[in-house]
Amino acid sequence: MTFSTERADALWWLMISSDSNAVRLILEVLDRPAWREDMARLVRGALTRQQRGHWNTTVANAWGTLAMQKFSAAFEATPVTGTTAIRYGAQMESVQWAPSPKDGSVQPVELPWQSQQQPLSIAHNGTGAPWAIVRATAALPLDSPLSTGYTIRRSVTPVEQSQAGKWTRGDVARVRLEVDAQSDMSWVVVEDPVPGGASVLGSGLGGQSQLLTSGERREGMVWPAFEERRFEAFRAYYRFVPKGRWVVEYTVRLNNPGTFLLPATHVEAMYAPEMLGELPNAPLTVEAAK
Repeated sequence: MTFSTERADALWWLMISSDSNAVRLILEVLDRPAWREDMARLVRGALTRQQRGHWNTTVANAWGTLAMQKFSAAFEATPVTGTTAIRYGAQMESVQWAPSPKDGSVQPVELPWQSQQQPLSIAHNGTGAPWAIVRATAALPLDSPLSTGYTIRRSVTPVEQSQAGKWTRGDVARVRLEVDAQSDMSWVVVEDPVPGGASVLGSGLGGQSQLLTSGERREGMVWPAFEERRFEAFRAYYRFVPKGRWVVEYTVRLNNPGTFLLPATHVEAMYAPEMLGELPNAPLTVEAAK
């Protein structure tokens, strides 16, 4: 959940913040019938604003505790017991609700796609009214950029290249990822694939030149909480990403010749997976050194 006046509302010296505005909004519209269908989304949006399990100010946490109590009393006063039946076409699954689940949640239920269009129904037999989140996922070829929260632009420039215009074994490349975020979000991960056998420089291991990585640039109001330089991909994890553009660069050495089919570059909010962006990558050909 974000506001159009997000930046102007960050008046920490007055104990005012967008987090406190988000939870106070819940209290303001909780009893209004026109907002009833949106209450679950508002609460989820307010909760995802938390970092390390809390909102950013003491005032926001006080208002947030009160808002969650009021919301629970209005929508979750009756404990959930009994069975929830999920039917999709000819497939049917059920969820048994324990009298006192440890964390109030259950394992996801997965139903395979049907060959034709089929109805989906969810029916609860018991007390209370459990929440349900429905997601439809499919493994489809990615032919064009996909953006449902993040837009990605990717470019590769040579740092060391033995033949201009061609990639050869031993060359070093600089990968630049420019990402635009539509809204503020906590815990976002950027994943970019590397060719098989390539080395992502900068880990500090022996044989990795620091001079080759000295030109890497970082732009935007983001700071990685952790970076992974693995054999198959470069990953950067961000505790908080504000709305707007940021840039991350990394350096890779091409160690093996061949033609490599790379998966898509992927950006995703870890706890709100519907917020994502993907960019297909063209095959990369690396020639053997002469």
